[in-house]
Amino acid sequence: MEQRTVGRSGLRVSRIGLATHTWGTHTDADEASVQLTAFTEAGGTLVDLSPVYGDGAAQRILADLLGDLVARDDLVLSGSAGVVLHPPGAGVGDSMPAPAATGPVIDASRRTLLKQLDRSLLELGTDHLDIWSIAAWDPYTPLDEVAATLETAVRTGRTRYAGVRGFAAWQLASLAAIAPIAAAQSPYSLLARGTENDVIPAARHHGVGIIASAPLAGGVLTGKYRDGVPADSRGADEATAAEIRRRLDDDRATRVVDALVTAADGLGTSPLAVALAWIRDRPGIASMIVGARDIGQLTGVLAAETLELPRAIAAALDDVSARSE
Repeated sequence: MEQRTVGRSGLRVSRIGLATHTWGTHTDADEASVQLTAFTEAGGTLVDLSPVYGDGAAQRILADLLGDLVARDDLVLSGSAGVVLHPPGAGVGDSMPAPAATGPVIDASRRTLLKQLDRSLLELGTDHLDIWSIAAWDPYTPLDEVAATLETAVRTGRTRYAGVRGFAAWQLASLAAIAPIAAAQSPYSLLARGTENDVIPAARHHGVGIIASAPLAGGVLTGKYRDGVPADSRGADEATAAEIRRRLDDDRATRVVDALVTAADGLGTSPLAVALAWIRDRPGIASMIVGARDIGQLTGVLAAETLELPRAIAAALDDVSARSE
């Protein structure tokens, strides 16, 4: 698998990254082992993790696989901190509202960030992450404190590079101006192209590499929802059904999926592979994070690595996915 440099840093990652957010929920430990083996045998290096995936189960599963199944040094581990799944029942200070009794809260304070980072390192049995990102923008923590915490993590060797996830362009630019940000993970797909307007230009200005998340728009771009909602899909999952159905109700989504199916038929491949190849070849993209429930789905994802997308097809997809406004 081709390796790419992330922004203006010296970090190199595989241009397809393996997501672990389904591990411990829809993907058990045995299946995760099969996936990681197939991914690394294909030359993949970038593995996306978080202490909140599967309420911590995903990280524990990965920890069991490191060393025995794949050498730690063969992977680029990309973790995050700043989201707390089980917060205390009261807010911190008068300016911060008390969190809800259930549900995650954003907390990018120095205390929480370093606590989560150190716990991740302990669970994974490693002394460092390759990329450590702020998981979400925290309006209640001073930006200088966030920047200083990232610098501390890099300086002490807990992480090789710092990053952010899901930041708006102005948020990324504000932090990158005072902190050593190397990577920005941002939603980007044929159905979510707003990143092109602001986040990618901001990242390019600050030398930050873009890692695309949700490149298949929750599975909509695989074409599997054209004839209804499969029982084992995210569209049938109560936790994600509303988001998927909102996308399916968009006429633009129908046009894009139809175009993907037509292109895939002509190229003798899958709509999934075409959608990923389009993202892969977009300017400024270092990698993309793709999840799979089982090895069958992952095999389809890895097929995108060898797909050469003709310019005419890429241009047609660019046109059909562009918003009219």
